[in-house]
Amino acid sequence: MRRFNVTGVCVPEKHYMVDIGDRLAQIKKMVDYGDYFTINRARQYGKTTTLSLLEELLKDEYIVTLISFEGLGDECFESAAAFCHAFIGLILEALEFTDASDKYKNGWKNKGAADFMSLGRHITEMCKPGADIIGKKLVLMIDEVDKTSNNRTFLSFLGMLRDKYLKRERAKDYTFHSVILAGVYDIKNIKQKMMSEGSYALADSETGFFNSPWNIASNFKVDMSFSPSDIATMLSKYEADHATGMDIPLISDEVFSFTSGYPFLVSRICQCIDEELGKDWTAQGVQDAAKIILGEKNTLFDDICKNLENNKDLYDFIYGLLVTGGGNGFNIYNPIIDLGHTYGFLKKGSDNKTVVSNRIFEILMYDYFISKDSIPHPHRRLSGVIQRDVFDGERFDMELCLRKFAEHYGELFNERDAIFIEREGRLLFLSYLKPLINGQGFYHIESQFTDQRRMDIVVDFGNEQFIIELKLWKGEAEHSKAYEQLAGYMDSKNLSTGFLLTFDFRKNVNKQPCADWIEYEGKRIFDVVV
Repeated sequence: MRRFNVTGVCVPEKHYMVDIGDRLAQIKKMVDYGDYFTINRARQYGKTTTLSLLEELLKDEYIVTLISFEGLGDECFESAAAFCHAFIGLILEALEFTDASDKYKNGWKNKGAADFMSLGRHITEMCKPGADIIGKKLVLMIDEVDKTSNNRTFLSFLGMLRDKYLKRERAKDYTFHSVILAGVYDIKNIKQKMMSEGSYALADSETGFFNSPWNIASNFKVDMSFSPSDIATMLSKYEADHATGMDIPLISDEVFSFTSGYPFLVSRICQCIDEELGKDWTAQGVQDAAKIILGEKNTLFDDICKNLENNKDLYDFIYGLLVTGGGNGFNIYNPIIDLGHTYGFLKKGSDNKTVVSNRIFEILMYDYFISKDSIPHPHRRLSGVIQRDVFDGERFDMELCLRKFAEHYGELFNERDAIFIEREGRLLFLSYLKPLINGQGFYHIESQFTDQRRMDIVVDFGNEQFIIELKLWKGEAEHSKAYEQLAGYMDSKNLSTGFLLTFDFRKNVNKQPCADWIEYEGKRIFDVVV
């Protein structure tokens, strides 16, 4: 019986998998053409599985050597000789699982390849017509290429491959028919200051830095994220085995709504439902699986937090995007946006806006920012009373929750400076809300509605859903417009009740918090101004 898998390579015979045959066909066309290219995608995005399936697809027409730099020790990159020795060893290991002849395999055992020039000559001998590989061409695939500990050595290797590729195009050399590199970073963007003479890398005369010589690579435009219809192919296989009666289109859409098709998250949600939630293939089951994932520690989330901590500019950019509603158009040439896109954190949203790539990452980052911030929580001193009042074991009283927030807002405000509250009042509310729904409820931000003036929060608690729109006070006219915006969003969610929380930061104005129900075009809106 197959199962869902989130560790290592996925195998069709053992695991439930999305059908990526169309993507493999696109990649094969690039191989057939003789392209050199890089599959650069974020962590746990299916790169290794894609290479494995591609190897299987190509093996009848090509000799495929799939190798990985994962696990190679630092010493393998300390010198050209060490790298060449390790590279040939990896090639020999890969050839053992091909139909290449023993004579051809033995031909790779050239102990004289102690530098990149001699390695290049050796590759020529092993790729030229007449080499005993039963009339097939040699394809090289390298996984985890950005695990190299010494960019200088690796760039020299790429430079050698580039030199041979260009000569091949002029019919002056023989080399690998196609080369595919896979990793998080686009190899074309690797830069390394190199002092040695005679390197194959290309120097930038102005900066003194050396750009990666992988500028021969073709653009890789294959979308490796999963659409709802992709997810449905995996669930159909599961349903054929288990006959749960699930609504496959509904569940596919719901999984996509949390993951935006991020492969690891898609499989992990399905795994949670299957193995930890009693096969609850409902919208509620998907939501419960997302809660489990957000509460666990895994390598993907570790990487997210690590990369945010290690890059202050990226941290500040995403903090501004989520917390203060900073608006930024998506421009891949912006180095911060490019880095966030490389890590899989950011993507192009509607109206060309930069948004966090999926809802789970968004909630994770909000929770992370809340935990990092030093906001004092006076409501925690009253949390027993508040939780007992707003939650009766089955139902969450959002009206009372907002009334309590308005009641304690003055105390919260007095413990932080006014500039902070005006800039980050929304984080203040989220830090207030989260412990009240934690473990029972679930919240997410509708990022397409997030800017400096507006944020929409959706809270799911049991079978109920609440929409809370957060606004800044911009006058009576804008406040009336907020009713219209909220009502439109309520329509999209088929809800008749909504909540509006407005922060009024006017100075020298006698303001009193207010909280009242209003009727607007047949809908009830609880209007709170603090």
